[in-house]
Amino acid sequence: MHDVDSWRHPHLFDTGNPAAERGARLVMWITLVTMVGEIVAGLVFNSMALLADGWHMATHAFAIGLSAFAYAAARRYARDPRFAFGTWKIEILASFTSALFLLAVAGAMVWESVEHLLDPRPIRFVEAMAVAALGLAVNVVCALILGNAHHHHDHDHDHDHAPHDHDHDLNLKSAYVHVLADAATSILAILALAGGMWLGWAWLDPLMGIVGAALISVWAWGLARAAGRVLLDCEMDHPVVAEVREAIEAHPQWAATTKIADLHVWRVGKGNFAVILGLVTHDPGLRPEAVRGELARHAELVHVSVEINYCGCDKAAA
Repeated sequence: MHDVDSWRHPHLFDTGNPAAERGARLVMWITLVTMVGEIVAGLVFNSMALLADGWHMATHAFAIGLSAFAYAAARRYARDPRFAFGTWKIEILASFTSALFLLAVAGAMVWESVEHLLDPRPIRFVEAMAVAALGLAVNVVCALILGNAHHHHDHDHDHDHAPHDHDHDLNLKSAYVHVLADAATSILAILALAGGMWLGWAWLDPLMGIVGAALISVWAWGLARAAGRVLLDCEMDHPVVAEVREAIEAHPQWAATTKIADLHVWRVGKGNFAVILGLVTHDPGLRPEAVRGELARHAELVHVSVEINYCGCDKAAA
């Protein structure tokens, strides 16, 4: 015989990050305006450096726009009953897509850099350095905007509950990584162009492109792995799993009579988790409500389903 009960916390439907959504949208518009300005200037002044950087910024505007769209979509469909565990994973899907897009950008950078190493072309150092400096300034402003959104979210989140240190807003992180990647390439470009202009080392420019691509690839791969783990529900090594086990197996009243037969834990929000817990017990008085009450001390558990199988007793199924 068995007894089953399930419970969902209202936080399951509290999705989105308003500060991050506003920040991502603002950064997208700043990037788009800069992109248009560089492309127009490149056409007017016949500068390939300006044109190339303008189209490069277009890729980042697309990725950051994807992050803003994901926030809006998650908020819009937050209470749609088709999403059994909320819409937070829309943001994670956008983060994963953005990471793959960033890897593609890194690949394109390597291709172009190798091409320039094998077939060197004249570099207009002064214009190129001006473009790189402008790009760096824009990305510093964008990084400050997104960084402020991150700190604002952490401050609000701390009032709800205390998440583990590695529970991040991956959608915001993906936008931030794009901005940092662009800033890093600008810094490397300035160093390479300075070496080429003053020392005659024109090969530094494509070489730094390869270095920048490698750095971007490392960041993008880390972001893709983090988002992929969430999308694939690969969370059974999370500390909260051990906390659930300890709550049952170390409980003074249940330890001798109750064992965990089945346990599934997966993430459904920023630092929020769902749990399906199957127990086998010889205690006829153990009820799912008592188990849920014990697990309620862990505020990150927002959906808890408990099934109790009674052995050797006359407990009737509820």
